[in-house]
Amino acid sequence: MASSRNLTKFWDWGRKIICVGRNYAEHAKELKNVIPSEPVLFLKPSSAYVREGAPVLIPYYSSNLHHEVELAVVIGKPGNAIPQTAAMDHVAGYALCLDMTARDKQDECKKKGLPWTLAKAFNTSCPVSDFIPKEKIPDPHNLKIWLKVNDKVKQEGETSSMIFSIPYLISYISNIIALEEGDLILTGTPKGVGAVQAHDEMSAGIDGIVSMKFTVQRQAL
Repeated sequence: MASSRNLTKFWDWGRKIICVGRNYAEHAKELKNVIPSEPVLFLKPSSAYVREGAPVLIPYYSSNLHHEVELAVVIGKPGNAIPQTAAMDHVAGYALCLDMTARDKQDECKKKGLPWTLAKAFNTSCPVSDFIPKEKIPDPHNLKIWLKVNDKVKQEGETSSMIFSIPYLISYISNIIALEEGDLILTGTPKGVGAVQAHDEMSAGIDGIVSMKFTVQRQAL
């Protein structure tokens, strides 16, 4: 797919990160959430990106930061109201991401009926791997993703377990939010989410495709 910009560094110029919550039934159950009948969406700003070699920061207002490993879709062709049958034509490639979540702040926001911005959109809340060209993943619904904390497996899941497929998500989102080149769609996390502490090391990967490591630090005031 031809691109007017260098998609291998989409995190440097991409404009938005669109996240899908509760897209794995077992994850919804572990957090005692109802399994959704339509996608649950929230946003992260591009300032949430952090690359390997830099730390993931625990926000100063949180004492319960959780990891959520996810397959992400990199948009290479803009569009809105995209039909499912054409959705994959808009995909340039993929990445592995962590949706870092201040769970204590999220729980507080839920109780008050407030948006999740403080829980999901803080600096370094979206660790991201190298860009994976579309050709390297012929079937994004047949992947194993995993995450370890200090070499102990915490999350393992198959993308075949997604409630809503990638073409469905692209179509659904693009009928609400126009998709632009360099946008990222996080497709949800499997069960096993949990807390990390300062000085922990998180490693994550897609079997046979990509891996990455990040250390955790507390934000300095």
